[in-house]
Amino acid sequence: MKMYEPKVKLFAGRASEDLANKIAKSYGIPLGNIIINTFSDGEFQPSFEESVRGADVFIVQSTFPPADNLMELLMMIDAAKRASARRIVAIMPYFGLARQDRKDKPRVPIGAKLVANMLAAAGVTRVMTMDLHADQIQGFFEVPVDHIFGSTIFIPYIKSLNLPNLTMASPDMGGTKRANAYAKFLQAEVAVCYKQRKKANVIEDMFLIGEVAGRDVVIVDDMVDTAGTLCKAADIMMENGATSVRAIASHAILSGKAYERIENSKLTELIVTDTIPLTQKSDKIRVLSVADLFSDIINKVFNHESISNTFIC
Repeated sequence: MKMYEPKVKLFAGRASEDLANKIAKSYGIPLGNIIINTFSDGEFQPSFEESVRGADVFIVQSTFPPADNLMELLMMIDAAKRASARRIVAIMPYFGLARQDRKDKPRVPIGAKLVANMLAAAGVTRVMTMDLHADQIQGFFEVPVDHIFGSTIFIPYIKSLNLPNLTMASPDMGGTKRANAYAKFLQAEVAVCYKQRKKANVIEDMFLIGEVAGRDVVIVDDMVDTAGTLCKAADIMMENGATSVRAIASHAILSGKAYERIENSKLTELIVTDTIPLTQKSDKIRVLSVADLFSDIINKVFNHESISNTFIC
């Protein structure tokens, strides 16, 4: 009797087609055939155009707005479950609604927990994601979560710059743990910006904690949305005597006037990944691909190998 051997099948949602193609090329398999049928009212229906019975199905989809991206992922997971896939792994390079990880005031939802519940209800058996806004989101799931760190690709790039007086900085108090991890590994100094907000995406005031005079500063964050905090932090660093200011961020949301702010800022460059596709080009934005990293993790998960030695810090 012929022994059954599970197969890896990789599919892409419409929000992450470019990244999924890179991952498939890196892994050495063709991207799976799936079509999204769209009705005249905007309703859509994913359809796997090849058998996934008994296969380990990996679905790549970042869930940035609009909400259709999340709904599309949920429907693809449901379709794979109903088609008798062996395992269904949601690869979410960017996990949307991650900023809603707790009740910060009365009568608001915990959006990240709701997403975890919906993924479980749809039939996901494992989740892969990168640089969650809050680590505790992993605890919202009852299935394994592989939390991948962008430092694995950012640190080699920082090293290649050969900056003589490196200081790692956080744009807010919440990111101090991340900045400190980079600084410890790179044997660099640390600086922190303390900000007060009037409301979401609007900064009332910002103060610098630490010495940056004569230093080459690299600000590290998990995401860049409107870029208001990031650009203000860069301005403060330069006003306090920094030689240069760069920034690294895994997720380039870049909404509103973000591109304009970055172009007009004192940032030397902003280094991001391709977890979210850019909507505009900018000479100040450099994109590093996470395709090889995700390809390696997929291979290790499929072969039941440890992934912890993949990460630098």
